[in-house]
Amino acid sequence: MNIIVAGLNHNSAPIDIRERLAFNTADTTKALTQLKNQFPDAEFVLLSTCNRVELYCATPTSADKKNLDAEKIANFFAEFHNLALDVFHKFLYVHQGSHAVRHLLRVVSSLDSMIVGESQIIAQVKKSYSLACKAKSTGKILNRLFHHGFATSKNIHTTTSISTGRTSVAGVAVELAMQIFPDVSSSKALVIGAGEMGGLLVQHLLHVGCEDIVVVNRSYERTVDMANLYGISGQKWEKLHENLIAADIVIAATGAQDYLLEKNSFAKIANKRQGSLLIIDIAVPRNFEPTINELEDIYLYSIDDLSDVVEHNRKAREKDIIESMRIIDKSVTDFMNWFRVRDIGPLIGQMRQKLVKICQKELDSFSTTLTKDAQHGKQKELIVKHIVNKSLHCVIKNVDLVAHQHSPAEAAKLIDNIMQQAEDISRRAGQQQGNILIKKNHSQPAFPEKSSHDKYQQTIL
Repeated sequence: MNIIVAGLNHNSAPIDIRERLAFNTADTTKALTQLKNQFPDAEFVLLSTCNRVELYCATPTSADKKNLDAEKIANFFAEFHNLALDVFHKFLYVHQGSHAVRHLLRVVSSLDSMIVGESQIIAQVKKSYSLACKAKSTGKILNRLFHHGFATSKNIHTTTSISTGRTSVAGVAVELAMQIFPDVSSSKALVIGAGEMGGLLVQHLLHVGCEDIVVVNRSYERTVDMANLYGISGQKWEKLHENLIAADIVIAATGAQDYLLEKNSFAKIANKRQGSLLIIDIAVPRNFEPTINELEDIYLYSIDDLSDVVEHNRKAREKDIIESMRIIDKSVTDFMNWFRVRDIGPLIGQMRQKLVKICQKELDSFSTTLTKDAQHGKQKELIVKHIVNKSLHCVIKNVDLVAHQHSPAEAAKLIDNIMQQAEDISRRAGQQQGNILIKKNHSQPAFPEKSSHDKYQQTIL
């Protein structure tokens, strides 16, 4: 089996490409089902966030045309989203083997995030893994890999300071607003979206002293819940335009698949406004049409425009990044050690069974004259188990050494060779024992008749 990850992220592709390849929850389940039906011997987890779209696979390594490879993954993306391959192909990256493992560990530990140290990615990866489990597209390898990744992330976030400070896209968005509006506390802020990201935005705005906050969401029930939770104003979706006219800062983070507002419709809102408006659109797909930025006194930023704040964030965590990579390197080694020898365990089990049979056969051949009672049977089983365990202890250590220094295939050959030699030795020993018994039967003289002296002793007795 081989581990492959293919995808694109904020480093390799602009937002207009990422949003065209994005998967919502329903699309993710549908895609996993299609992939599993098409490649039944492979395993899949699909991760789609505002900054990345990645497909993780464990697939057979044989040259069979039916097996999955990077080219087939790219074609799947194109077909699923009805896109021409050349639209996004140059932005794709592919990692295999230990490089794929390292990539996932970097992702789930937030080292590959736009905001290094952000905590949202672990929840996003867990959600994606959960969807894959429900779709029954995972298996032994990816199950082990993702749980290994979760443990690595926990280790990094508890042993380093990488998650201190502003470590979310929401936090960086508010920091950008503070750079443009030095006195955020006196600004009127509109948050569009009452999901997890919307909640984080409200928290960060409150933290920097902004108290005049309005939240608007399609579900008014969720709007009310968030408004009550944070003590802010919640408005119905129908009042979105009204609130856009009144706001100084707008931060959008809804899961809409199409633009909430396009340039022509927003121009009417802009004409009714007084003063400048800052819009930070951190949604993927985007909530505002990019050309809105062309309107006078309207300043629209997408998630990709947060680069200056992001770079400052990264530099502040350089020491933690170095320490985190040490942890990841060790975790990659640990996982690959398991991955390389994962198929050796069943072979060792087979070898144990054969050795047990050989030992039982040998003991049977030398215990034909012993009483075959229950106690004798139990003693024989204990002897066999003791002999096999003693023999295997040294063998397993050498098999593991061969697997690590050479390959699992070489270790499998070693096991096969050991079992073959053991069977040959047992067969030759059985033949020799048979020859000895035959020789004894033919060469042993008949008992001599008793002498007259012996008969005399018997008479006296």
